[in-house]
Amino acid sequence: MIPMVRQFSARRCVAIPRSARLLGAALLAAGCASTRPTPAPSGAVVRQASSEALDGSARVGAAEYDVVIRDGRVLDGMGNPWILADVGIRDGRFARIGKIDGRGAREIDAKGLYVSPGWIDMMDQSGGVLPRNGLAENKLRMGVTTAIGGEGGFPTSASGIPQYFANLEKQGISINFGSYYSATQARIAVLKSFNRAPTPDELARMRTSVDSAMRAGAMGMTTALIYPPSSYSTTEELIELAKVAAKYGGVYASHMRDEGRGVVTAVRELVRIAEEGGLPAEIFHLKAAYRPGWGILMDSVRQVVEAARARNVDVAADLYVYTAGGTGLEATIPSWAADGGRDSLLARLADPATRARLKREVQTGSPGWWNIIEAAGGWEGVVLVNAQNPANTKYQQKSLAQIAREMGKEPADAAWDLVAQGRGRVMAIYHMMSEQDIETALRFPWTSIGSDAGAALSPGQVDQTGLPHPRMYGNAVRVVARYARDRKVLSVEEAIRKQTSWPATRMRLAGRGSIKEGNWADVTIFDLERLDDKATYDSPLESPVGIEFVLVNGTVTIERGAHTGARAGKVLYGPGYGR
Repeated sequence: MIPMVRQFSARRCVAIPRSARLLGAALLAAGCASTRPTPAPSGAVVRQASSEALDGSARVGAAEYDVVIRDGRVLDGMGNPWILADVGIRDGRFARIGKIDGRGAREIDAKGLYVSPGWIDMMDQSGGVLPRNGLAENKLRMGVTTAIGGEGGFPTSASGIPQYFANLEKQGISINFGSYYSATQARIAVLKSFNRAPTPDELARMRTSVDSAMRAGAMGMTTALIYPPSSYSTTEELIELAKVAAKYGGVYASHMRDEGRGVVTAVRELVRIAEEGGLPAEIFHLKAAYRPGWGILMDSVRQVVEAARARNVDVAADLYVYTAGGTGLEATIPSWAADGGRDSLLARLADPATRARLKREVQTGSPGWWNIIEAAGGWEGVVLVNAQNPANTKYQQKSLAQIAREMGKEPADAAWDLVAQGRGRVMAIYHMMSEQDIETALRFPWTSIGSDAGAALSPGQVDQTGLPHPRMYGNAVRVVARYARDRKVLSVEEAIRKQTSWPATRMRLAGRGSIKEGNWADVTIFDLERLDDKATYDSPLESPVGIEFVLVNGTVTIERGAHTGARAGKVLYGPGYGR
C-alpha cells in the first residue's frame, strides 16, 4: 500500500526568499507531508499513546505532541556540546526542546543515544533514480535526510524541471531533495558535444536555459570540468552563465577542471567565476589527487579559498572521506578525443594513428585534460569495478596494470578496449588521495560532507552511476565513526555541524539543519558506540550499523535500521523559484 502524502506549498519548504523569511513566525504554519504507520520492529523501544496504528504526524487522545524523543543526548547541530533533553515534535516541526511533561502520540526512548538534526548530503547523485523509487533507503540508513543533487544537472531539460518536481511531489519521496542545473546541459542543448565556443546568439540561448532552470527551482549552476563536453567550456563562458544564476541568488558548484597537480589553478578559476559572476561557489568533492603533492597541495588550496573569503568571495567545499575516487574509465582518455560525442570517440580509438597519439599524450599531457592516471600513481592505482559487458566481468576488482598483463596489451590499450566494449559507462576506482589530506580538509571550518553517490534503486544495489563505491552506503556514518569518534580528527559535535547546520546555512535551507523550535524536524538518532560504516572497497554495498531512528519532517522513516515506507520528504526549491 502506497502511503498517502498530503500536498504542500513547495515555496514554504526551503530556499524561501529573504523577503518571505522576514515573515518569521508566519512560516511556522507551513504544512508537512504525512505517511502511513509502520509497527515497531521487535526490540524497538517505541511507545504509542494508543493501541491503534498512528502515522508520524497524527495526534490522538490527550497527546500534546506527534512525537516525543525522550532522554537523548541532543546535539543541536550548531557545534555545541550535547544536552540531556526531550524533543517534542508537532506538525512536522520541533515544538519543544527540554523537559517535556506532555505525551507524544508516539514516543521514542533515546536514553544513551545521540539525537542530532538529520544529516545533509551536499553532493548527491539521486536525481535520476528518485522518480523510479523515492525511498532512498541507502541514504536514510546512513542518517541522511536531505540531499542536494545535480553535478550533472537534472535528468530533464530546463523546461521539464517543473514537471519533474511535480512528479516527485505527487508520488512522494522519503528524503528532502533539491538539485542544481548543469551548465553542460545548457551547452549540449545548443552545441551538442562539439568542442567550440558558442556564438553570441548561442550563448544567449544557453543563458535562457539557465534562467528557466533557476525560475523552475534549481539551486544554482554546476559544471563537471574534467568531462567532455563540459571541459570544452571556457572560463569566460561560465562567468556569463553564472551571472544568470546569480541574478536569482543561486550557487555555482563545480567538479573542477583539475583535482591533482593543477588543483590550485583550478580553485583559482572557480574563485574567478564566483567573483566575476557574483555568486557563491562550492568545490565539489575537494581532494588533492596527486601523490607528489600529498601534504602540500591541500594547504595551498586552503590559502586560496581563505584569501577569497577574506575579500568577500563566498567560497567553500564539500568532500567524501575515502582515499579512492571513482568515475568512468573513459576519463583516462585525453578529452579532445570525445569531440562530437561517443561515436566520434570510438572512431578515434579504433584508428591506430590516433590511438598512438593519445598514448603519447598520457605521458606528455594534453591541454584541457586532467591526467587521472597520473593522479592514481599509474595504472596500478586504477581498478575496474563495472565492466558493463558480461565478457569482461572477469576483470572486475583488478587493476588495469594486472588486466593489461592478462590481456597481453599495454595498459592504455586494455583500458580503452574495455571502454569501447562497454554497453554502458565502464566504471573504475582510482586510488589517488591520502588520509593526511582528508584529515586536513575535514579540519577546515568551511568544508561540509558530500557522498558523490546516489540513492539505490533497491537496497544492496549500485546507484544510477553504476559505480560500486563504499561512499554510497557509508560516507556520512564514516565521518562520525572513523574521523570523530575513533581518530579524533574533529569532535563529534563538529562532525555533526558539517552535516547539518553548516550545509543548511550554505544552501540557504530555511528552517533546517539545527534542532531549534520552529525548524523542520529532520532527526538522526544514533548509537555512537555501535556506529560503524561497514562498506569497503571489496564489499561496497554493506549498510552501516548504529543509525537507530531517522525522522524526516517529523515522520519516523528509519526505525531500528529498517525503512518504514514513509514518504515525508519535500522537494527543496531554489531561491529563484516562481520568479
